[in-house]
Amino acid sequence: MDFSSSSDSSDEEVFEILENIEVVRNFRVRNDRFVEYSEREFRDRFRFTKNTENYLVQLITDDIRPTTHQNRSLSVAEQLLLTLRFYATGSFQILIGDDLNVHKSTVCRVLRRVTYALARLAPQFIKLPDTDEEIRQVKNEFYAIRRVPNVIGCIDGSLIPIQSPGGDNAEIYRNRKSYFSINMQVICDAKLLIRDIDARWPGSTHDSTMFNASLIRARLEAEEFPESYLLGDSAYACTKYLLTPLLHPVLLEEQRYNAAHIATRNTVERTFGVWKRRFACFSLGLRTNTEALSLPIIVATAVLHNIAILRNDLEEFDEELLNIDAEVNDIFAEENGGGNAVRRAAINLF
Repeated sequence: MDFSSSSDSSDEEVFEILENIEVVRNFRVRNDRFVEYSEREFRDRFRFTKNTENYLVQLITDDIRPTTHQNRSLSVAEQLLLTLRFYATGSFQILIGDDLNVHKSTVCRVLRRVTYALARLAPQFIKLPDTDEEIRQVKNEFYAIRRVPNVIGCIDGSLIPIQSPGGDNAEIYRNRKSYFSINMQVICDAKLLIRDIDARWPGSTHDSTMFNASLIRARLEAEEFPESYLLGDSAYACTKYLLTPLLHPVLLEEQRYNAAHIATRNTVERTFGVWKRRFACFSLGLRTNTEALSLPIIVATAVLHNIAILRNDLEEFDEELLNIDAEVNDIFAEENGGGNAVRRAAINLF
């Protein structure tokens, strides 16, 4: 008996049967979030109003095309909502996918694509005042707080928790508080708009190191902003373009200067508070690839923060005054480049 021919015939019959079996595809139903949620519910989940979300879609449409997921297209609006949901919660990507009915791999691709598109908007929405009228307006807004003149921005650093990046250099991301982080430098104005951001430094980097290596310092050294200065805490050196508080004020005018300096510089602390409270992914820590995605996420959310302020898309908590006192660090308390003379002239105004 020829068993081989019998076996071949049986296999062919099995293959023929399998080919004729119709595979039932399980398509996930995605509801229209604009219809499903009220304005309040929409805002609670995505941190923006529906009008602002539509505005954001218009901004990134040229960079983002609809993507296919299980033979169904994810529109630009759906991709944006997925990304905003991640920023707003900081949840695991698989949970974001379950929430919006897409696969985890799709969440990863969409998150990267939309984040990059938002980050590319930074030159449009994150910039220092560059005309005489804009500079004058920024100075007047700072002056209205506590009468500190000629201030064009307040500067500080802030730590963003991340997972260990791994590799031989992972420990440089461990900060003085013993957790892994990125240290970012931000300059804001009196309206809490982010005017400059440098988000590329490991958590162990000191604030003064970031500033000394920054483009903004080079621009200030080149006197692109004459008769203007930043306000920073005592982690920075006191220079002719960056004023810090006195460590041991004695005279009444020195005490008044310190009080005005701290109250004015508080804008950068409030900026961090509003920004991080809107995007909970920072509070929980970023579990994304450090170089490829975590750094762009920081810039992208800074763009979104500014858009929210410019469009007056604010929550009640955004307008709270966050009474956070600046840390005093006397490591760099000495005069640098005539800084004490400039600071003394400012003190004399009080």
